[in-house]
Amino acid sequence: MTVGSAAEAPAPALQLQGVGRRFGALQALRDVTMEVAAGERRAILGPNGAGKTTLFNVVAGDFPPTSGTIRLYGTEVTHLQPHRRTRLGLTRTYQNSQLFMGLSVADSLYLAGRGVRSGRFSMVRPRASDPALVHAREVADIVHLGDVYDRAVGSLSHGQQRQLEVGMALAGRPRLLMLDEPAAGLSRGERTMLTDLLRSLPRDITIILVEHDMDVALAAADRVTVMQEGSIVVEGTPDTIQADQTVQDIYLGHSVGAHHG
Repeated sequence: MTVGSAAEAPAPALQLQGVGRRFGALQALRDVTMEVAAGERRAILGPNGAGKTTLFNVVAGDFPPTSGTIRLYGTEVTHLQPHRRTRLGLTRTYQNSQLFMGLSVADSLYLAGRGVRSGRFSMVRPRASDPALVHAREVADIVHLGDVYDRAVGSLSHGQQRQLEVGMALAGRPRLLMLDEPAAGLSRGERTMLTDLLRSLPRDITIILVEHDMDVALAAADRVTVMQEGSIVVEGTPDTIQADQTVQDIYLGHSVGAHHG
């Protein structure tokens, strides 16, 4: 780094200030304020009903907050439509599968990559040299699906479908990748492979993941945010979170460290 190049620090990937979300009488998010640095890996933990997925949906633009502000890389997006946030570099996965079972892996990744580009609705059949097709093949290899590239999504194992969902999010060339329960339903071996995959992604991609699996979350994250009843209760490094009594109490009195055999 040359002298003077650090005069202006890069904008955080995500800034939330006083974000709340109400559904009728239910206050799903309460005054959530957090900042995720560019290139950071952040895990969001908490019991069912803590507000984790609601927070993801608000950040992604699936519904607006009822209070507070949201910024992506310094740009306020509080009331911006989801596709506009995608153009700013935000891609995500969902708890429940959003895959089309009749498409091939190749088509799924190709279309996911095309979806964030201008002219994305062109019906012209791509040539083999089309950059989006080349990118789709590269992403398939990154998420370990190169050997099933031409197979129908519906023929893949559950673990492979989860890998494809991550791949489709990556195909959009994200700056901020948000993963909602990516390890759900995976075997131990598949969870290990997912953790290795997340740790191997380049640092120009910021990652935020909601995850119940403590092994995956703590191994993949630089910092951890713990939520309960719509609020942030603890933030810290994985080691700090493991040792935190509040976290242990939240997880029904079980020591977080007990998840690491």
